[in-house]
Amino acid sequence: MEELRVEATGGVHLHVRRWDGEGRPFLLVHGLASNARMWDGVAERLAEQGHAVAAIDQRGHGLSDKVDVGYDFATVAADLVCVVESLGFERPVVAGQSWGGNVVVELAARHPELVSGIACVDGGWIDLHHFASWEECARVMAPPRTTGLQVAEMEAMLRSRRLDWPESGVQGALACFEIRDDGTVAPWLGYDRHLRILRAMWEQRIQEVLSTVTVPTLLIPCRDGSARGERKRAEVMAAEAALAVCRTHWADAHHDVHAQHPDLVAGLLAGAVEDGFYP
Repeated sequence: MEELRVEATGGVHLHVRRWDGEGRPFLLVHGLASNARMWDGVAERLAEQGHAVAAIDQRGHGLSDKVDVGYDFATVAADLVCVVESLGFERPVVAGQSWGGNVVVELAARHPELVSGIACVDGGWIDLHHFASWEECARVMAPPRTTGLQVAEMEAMLRSRRLDWPESGVQGALACFEIRDDGTVAPWLGYDRHLRILRAMWEQRIQEVLSTVTVPTLLIPCRDGSARGERKRAEVMAAEAALAVCRTHWADAHHDVHAQHPDLVAGLLAGAVEDGFYP
C-alpha cells in the first residue's frame, strides 16, 4: 500500500491510500465524518485477489485538505472524477458508504462512462426529507461534541461499542479523529463542515438522481436494529424501483458494515465482478 495526494476540484488535494493490482480497479469512498482507513479491511482483501484499489479521504476529512467550500454533490462527485483520472483507473467499480453512497450515485448519474458500476453500502438512497424542515434536520442530525476527549477515553469508548470488529475497523474508526499534542482528540471534519454536508444532503433529491443512473448498482443495506428500519426498507425499495440495473444484499450488521465485516463486503464486490454483474 502506498499513500499519495491527488489534486481535485479547485486545487484541493485529497489523501489517497492505494493498493496495486492488475484486476478490475475499485475506488472506495467513505461516509460523513469518516475516513479512508475504514475501508482498509475491504481494500486488503480485494488487493489479495489481484484488484487495484484506492480509498480516499474526501475533502475536509482525514488527511485531505480542510476547506470550507465545495461540499455540494456536484463538487464532491467532480473530486472523484479527478481521482479516477489521476490514478489511471479504467472504468472502476466505485463503492460508497452512507453519505459516500449518495456521492457515488451522483457520480454515476453525471459520468456513467467513467465507471463500470457502483456499490452503495448502507447509503446511496438516503433521503433527509422525512424531516419537516432543514432546521429540524440540523438539530437531529448534528454530530456529537467529541472535541477535547482524551484519546484513551475515545479508544475505550470505540472498542466497547465494537466488540466484534476486527482491529482494522477499530483503527479506522480512531482515524476519524485528529490526535492533538495535549492527548485530546477532535474530529477531522469539524462541526461547521459537517453541517454543510448535511445541508447538501437535505437539498439532494436522491430518488430523482437514482432514476438517471444506468450503470449496474449493488445495494448493501444493513439491518442494524435501529428505529429507522422501516423507513430504510422503504427507501431501498424505492431505489430498487428507480435503478435500471441493480441487485440487493441485506446484511445483519452495523451501519459501518465495511469495517465490521470486510470479508462480506469484499466478497460481494469481487463476486459482482466475477459473475459479470459489472461488465
